[in-house]
Amino acid sequence: MTSNVTPGGDSPEQLTLLRDTVRKSRTKEPAEITASSPVARIAVDVSLPHLDRPFDYLVPDDMAAAAQPGARVKVRFAGKDLDGFVLERLDESDHDGKLVRLRKVVSPERVLTPEIADLCRAVADRYAGVLADVTRLAVPPRHAKVEGEPLRCDQPARPPVSTSRSEWTPYPPGFLDAIERAESPRAVWTAVPGADWPLAFAQAAAVCAASGRGALLLAPDARDLERLAAACTEVLGESGFVTLSADLGPTARYRAFLSALHGCARVVIGTRAAAFAPVADLGLVAMWDDGDESYAEPRAPYPHAREVLLLRAFRQQCAALLGGFARSTEAAALIESGFAHELIADRKVIRAAAPSVHIAGESDHDLARDPAARAARLPHRAFEIAREGLRSGPVLVQVPRAGYLPSLVCQTCRAPSRCSTCGGTLRRTGGSGPASCSVCGRPAVDHRCPECGDTRMRAAIIGARRTAEELGRAFPGVVVRTSGGDNVLDSVPDAPALVVTTPGAEPVADGGYAAALLLDTWLMLSRPDLRAAEEAVRRWFNAAALVRPAAPVILVGDPSALPLQALVRWSPEGYALREIEERRTARLAPAAKLAELTGPSESVNDLVTRLRDLVPPSAGLEVLGPVDIDDETVRAVVRTPRAHGQTLVRALKESQSARTTKKNPGTVRIQVDPPNFG
Repeated sequence: MTSNVTPGGDSPEQLTLLRDTVRKSRTKEPAEITASSPVARIAVDVSLPHLDRPFDYLVPDDMAAAAQPGARVKVRFAGKDLDGFVLERLDESDHDGKLVRLRKVVSPERVLTPEIADLCRAVADRYAGVLADVTRLAVPPRHAKVEGEPLRCDQPARPPVSTSRSEWTPYPPGFLDAIERAESPRAVWTAVPGADWPLAFAQAAAVCAASGRGALLLAPDARDLERLAAACTEVLGESGFVTLSADLGPTARYRAFLSALHGCARVVIGTRAAAFAPVADLGLVAMWDDGDESYAEPRAPYPHAREVLLLRAFRQQCAALLGGFARSTEAAALIESGFAHELIADRKVIRAAAPSVHIAGESDHDLARDPAARAARLPHRAFEIAREGLRSGPVLVQVPRAGYLPSLVCQTCRAPSRCSTCGGTLRRTGGSGPASCSVCGRPAVDHRCPECGDTRMRAAIIGARRTAEELGRAFPGVVVRTSGGDNVLDSVPDAPALVVTTPGAEPVADGGYAAALLLDTWLMLSRPDLRAAEEAVRRWFNAAALVRPAAPVILVGDPSALPLQALVRWSPEGYALREIEERRTARLAPAAKLAELTGPSESVNDLVTRLRDLVPPSAGLEVLGPVDIDDETVRAVVRTPRAHGQTLVRALKESQSARTTKKNPGTVRIQVDPPNFG
């Protein structure tokens, strides 16, 4: 493979020679400083905010060939040997003091390409973080054995197997046409119900690859990634793409990373871990279901994969595509701001592909036949719909909670039933035996309600397993399948069966589901999270989109609830616009810039005081809290209008830097634009 087509910048033959040079340099006497670009600017692996800047080191002559931008090195820093990456080579340094030399080149593999290094810096600045934390997310840990393996790359990269655009016929053609012309359109794609989104993504990537550019496609989880890989195999061929995911394991992930780095394929697919994947001549970044919480990184500085891809699209001038059956508020804000345009089918096409959605008890006719339709967990009409659907195929039943009886209350006074030992919630995990504690696991054999003294308990919430048991009794002889928790089904055959799932665990049915029942909708809407309604709508649209055109979908809940009405009208874009207006009124993201500060009370108050001094009054800084989380931890929320967001983030970074410089006690966790807020 030629070096001019790989993000890493070196051919396999050159890397072999450089590795031999590195090994020999470790056994020699200290060499002279090289005469050619003798200064290496290093990103040192240190997470202290006040040290979040590159440092200059001298390059010995025997390391000069290997210590190229992107290579891993060891340097002496604060009396310790620390890892780092070479960012650039310079003829001279602007540092006034004496420079020390590199300790060694760990590997000549140029794993941190200039584009990804620039992206990491932008992500760190976007989330008030430090570069070292972001590079740990971007570059997998090294495996020397993998680096020594020969790269299995086709020479040259093969063209796509198929150039069909069949999955894009319901939508305006301009987006793919622009990609074919090597332009950089940005779109929010609202897929028609039942769309084969993995095939659509693969076809978009094929158009991009045929134009000579690379593509990066993200899926929310391993199940969706497997579907995407199958579609890419069909369209691009087995060697036409690289799969990069944390689920691969350390060795396989690093092997896949090096394959992407050296341009073994123009297309890279993956989960959140692939958001920073090195792709040569990047022409398209795409993400399915960007509202899925699995895209939020749980490690500092807590970036969201959607924001990483949008930063890449902006900085590398490539196309961007956010797709889904629902529409996140952030995606709607991109359209409103003009950063992206709407990619949606004609309303007639949507109506023809959508299921027929109804809310139990919404009409007088329903109430006349079943007066308890609005209060019953499984109204009579839901049973009728399920019975009718089972004549022609599988029926989907979505239950918000897993387990059997995940929460119990007193039979008489409805007080929550709690463990007498640790105070945990009591639950039942099966149809027999005593209740047990969800925290310590102790059986509640002698439980008595502390409020009224009753020993009897009843279910506050019925889980998926109990629902499956009840439906099995109601429909004798019908196969009942469950999907959720540790037992998630990928697909179900086109045969009569009741498929009981938790949200997000719905298997794909061959030919689509004949009907769907979405139960306990109130429970999803009552979560203690300001995004609860948006998340519920996303889950319902994803489930209903698996149902055949015009087939019935029954929602069991309040007919007047706006989230349920959005599904009845099949208008995810309308609901997202309403959410934006409510967020703007309440000054919440994405209409405002938010940051959560969590830590010891004294530390959080100190950080807030520094923020008030750094943020000018014109920026409209507002502080909410702090409020107690536990005996030792508090949480405060700071926010400004979106237009002053960068001012807030810079002030957060400066405040943290000042605290670490003075070695103030206590650590404050800063999370900018948290995905969950409540």
